[in-house]
Amino acid sequence: MGLFAKIKEGLKKTKDNIAKKLFEVFKAKELNDEFYEELEMALIAADMGVTATEQIIGELKDQVFAKKITSPEGARDLLRQILIDSIDYEIPEYTYPLLILVAGVNGVGKTTAIGKLANYFKSQGKSVVVAAADTFRAAASEQLEIWAERAGVRIVKHEEGSDPAAVVFDAIASAKAKGTDVILVDTAGRLHNKKNLMNELSKINRVIDRELPNADRRNYIVLDATTGQNAVSQVEVFDEAIDIDGIILTKLDGTAKGGVVMAISAEYEMPVVYIGVGEKIDDLLPFNATEFVNAIL
Repeated sequence: MGLFAKIKEGLKKTKDNIAKKLFEVFKAKELNDEFYEELEMALIAADMGVTATEQIIGELKDQVFAKKITSPEGARDLLRQILIDSIDYEIPEYTYPLLILVAGVNGVGKTTAIGKLANYFKSQGKSVVVAAADTFRAAASEQLEIWAERAGVRIVKHEEGSDPAAVVFDAIASAKAKGTDVILVDTAGRLHNKKNLMNELSKINRVIDRELPNADRRNYIVLDATTGQNAVSQVEVFDEAIDIDGIILTKLDGTAKGGVVMAISAEYEMPVVYIGVGEKIDDLLPFNATEFVNAIL
């Protein structure tokens, strides 16, 4: 199955949800207030969020006026491009060595995403080591070890309750000794004690800055697409702690709430970098705005 076919299949529930609503909207005879109100309701119902919806409709009205569009069908083509532009970010190409720190609350599919990310880089011909720095959650490192074995990559782990920064230190030392291309760092996902989380992530960052100062650094947050708008609020907490560079959006195949991609981008001006569209190890795909919008409309 090609990449686009896989994305299209993975986004089927979102497409069914959005396309049906938009079909009704674009049956309108003219571009009047009622049309825009119906469109607004459809986009919000698709979990695009109020902020993104207002921006999208405002841009649509401006372009309809500037280009003298009079038919709903003409407006539909404009809407497609506006949606693409709203989530299409210029993401710098990776350089190596590359260190990706992965954050996110428990239960969002963080461990699975790291395993799939390891497999993705391995399939690109890169050597990978995983740092099991979530030493707080019982069995976290064991789960990560299973995924590392599936992907065929090394893992560095300590005992439960160990210092997460020490795990990262050892993983970096191992990577430097072996000339490893990619280091993937798992982190704890607890939010009930924000101060501890901040301190832990800050300490890990200091170790990385000291031990690997010239590496390409990316901080990604994993979000569960099935939670819709609830996922958006998680970005703020982690961005405050580690300055998030991008989002890994998991479980898109299990939800009709794929419109949350637009909500996140509008709220935080932050790119979605990878999307999870299935349970197989190769079902984590680099995000492509055009393919995403074409798959849901």
